[in-house]
Amino acid sequence: MQARHQVFAFCRNASQDLRSVRPKSIIENFDVTNQITMRVGLRSLDSAKLDWLIHVSGLLRPVTFSRFNQSSLLEQFQVNAIGPVLTVQAFLPYLAQRSKIVILTSKLGSIKENVSGGSYGYRMSKSALNMAGKSMSEELRPRGKTLFLLHPGFVKTDMTGFRGNINPAESARAMIKIISTKSLRDSGSFFNIDGTKLPW
Repeated sequence: MQARHQVFAFCRNASQDLRSVRPKSIIENFDVTNQITMRVGLRSLDSAKLDWLIHVSGLLRPVTFSRFNQSSLLEQFQVNAIGPVLTVQAFLPYLAQRSKIVILTSKLGSIKENVSGGSYGYRMSKSALNMAGKSMSEELRPRGKTLFLLHPGFVKTDMTGFRGNINPAESARAMIKIISTKSLRDSGSFFNIDGTKLPW
């Protein structure tokens, strides 16, 4: 954490890694699928106005076509597609006039990039998220809000089984660099971690 930034970290449960970087405030029990916990958590902001909102939520159930089931699909849609929309909606009153909203998504949500199939619920929910992000960007653009979608790379996390090619710190540094350079003219775009645009 750079000293000039005041970071509010909203999460379900704070990890030791999160605590070690010492954000201004850690707000736990914040569940993007539960609007009640979101409203309670947002009270901690009081009169604060945020310059950036970075939404990070993801759930991957590697279900094959033969084992495709409704409950797994709905669970992933709740976290990956619906949760981000509810989050932006909830945070909107706390955003500064010329704020930036960044929603982390995945290349697996790109229809054009899909050359391997599989991961049905994850791919479908991330595609839905991309559409929602594009729609929100058009609605919020007249209010001066920049909103875009960002693929953070294949990051070494528990969700990927730590099989990624970039660690969380490297991904975070790259994302901050990208976010810092984007403006309203970039709203509604889908970016890769290297700053290039990705196809829908």
